[in-house]
Amino acid sequence: MQKKYLTEPSREIPLFGSYEVVVLGGGPAGIAAALAAGRSGRSTILVERYGFLGGAGTAAGLSTFCGLHAVVHGKHEQVVFGIADEILQRMQSMGGLNQPHLTVQNKITAQSYDISAFKIAADELMAEAKVKVLFHAFAAAVVMDSDERIDALVVETKSGRFAIRGEIFIDGSGDGDLAAWAGAPFEVGDGMGNMLYPSTMFRINGVNPEKAGRAWELIPTLMEEAEQKSGKPFPRKKPIVRPQRNPIEWRANLTQIKNPDGTAVSGIDAEQLSYGEVEGRRQCWDVFQFIRGVTPGLENAYIVEIAPQIGIRETRRIVGEYVLTEDDILGCKDFNDSIGVNGWPVEAHIKGDVKFVFAPAGSRGYNQIPYRITLPQTIENLFVVGRCASMSHEGQSSARVAGTCFVTGQAAGTAADLALKHRITPRQVNVRALQDRLQADGAFLGPVMAMQE
Repeated sequence: MQKKYLTEPSREIPLFGSYEVVVLGGGPAGIAAALAAGRSGRSTILVERYGFLGGAGTAAGLSTFCGLHAVVHGKHEQVVFGIADEILQRMQSMGGLNQPHLTVQNKITAQSYDISAFKIAADELMAEAKVKVLFHAFAAAVVMDSDERIDALVVETKSGRFAIRGEIFIDGSGDGDLAAWAGAPFEVGDGMGNMLYPSTMFRINGVNPEKAGRAWELIPTLMEEAEQKSGKPFPRKKPIVRPQRNPIEWRANLTQIKNPDGTAVSGIDAEQLSYGEVEGRRQCWDVFQFIRGVTPGLENAYIVEIAPQIGIRETRRIVGEYVLTEDDILGCKDFNDSIGVNGWPVEAHIKGDVKFVFAPAGSRGYNQIPYRITLPQTIENLFVVGRCASMSHEGQSSARVAGTCFVTGQAAGTAADLALKHRITPRQVNVRALQDRLQADGAFLGPVMAMQE
């Protein structure tokens, strides 16, 4: 019988370097964490698998920041500031932002941008904050100092395998990789095998904007009529097709990537990911052929880019000191340890559809984000930020978006500085001191002063 395992010979791993703060993952959460730590004067390294930063916002072609705004007592307002706002300002100076636009049946505001501008703005800000960025480095393992402390992150690079030592680690991988390897408890999906379905994004060029008009409102109707006539469903309902800053270029978000058995492709399964990449490109091509054939102004359009990777919405979610829930989101809940706010609705990508649930009309429209969701159980020198922070399946359907990623990342990078300064664990950080620092750095936390100590 053929062996199922091979034994890798023992070897010494060269040390790439030692840093006070080691951040894994260069999405919005990792960007904010690294900038906050670096600006605090901490030696900081940001490890990224691709050759650019931005996470799903660049690698998955998202090109839209969701969750920066909320509907506050009926009025659309930006509610996420701090480092997120600095990034917007830098991109605006480069001509890389659209005006914020209404989306999701005109019920919430989002911010679209030029992907290249986001990449370059992130590069510039990292250099200014003296953050060491290691691109093309794929995290592979951790080395533990004890059951509760991480000693080093192991990465694979074109130069070989290296270890990166750190005092504080921040997991912004999106998949909770670092936390899982360290032994932190986590959950996947809804507990019954269901995860949010991923999508493959693509961009369309060659649109005639005058002829197309507001075709993004027409396309969903045309797809629905075609479904009824043919009996053959499209990958999902509620497609999003919108013009970018240059109106001849549009972004398309209308795929849903499932396995042959109908389940969501898993972002932490190598075979499913490989299958999903091919299936995603097939769906992009098939759906584009339809919309080009029926939509005024798109007759001469073409696909200019299919995103470099499939857009994963949910994999692991760590179990932290607090688990953010759907009730917290829809109830606009306050927390004594607020580090920012989230106003995005619950956005559940279920089989064949997208289900949106908003906070009650006329309500404050946002919930506060508690510091405790960044603190994994059992591991003492680790923060987990972004979409793999401590949230329920339903809660993550809202708070996985870029706005909350910026919030949790900035808070973790700032708290890392406080923990190092006072030689304490992240769990022991004085939350009031953290809140004061965040507010001084421009973050909006909600009604902190009204909360009890």
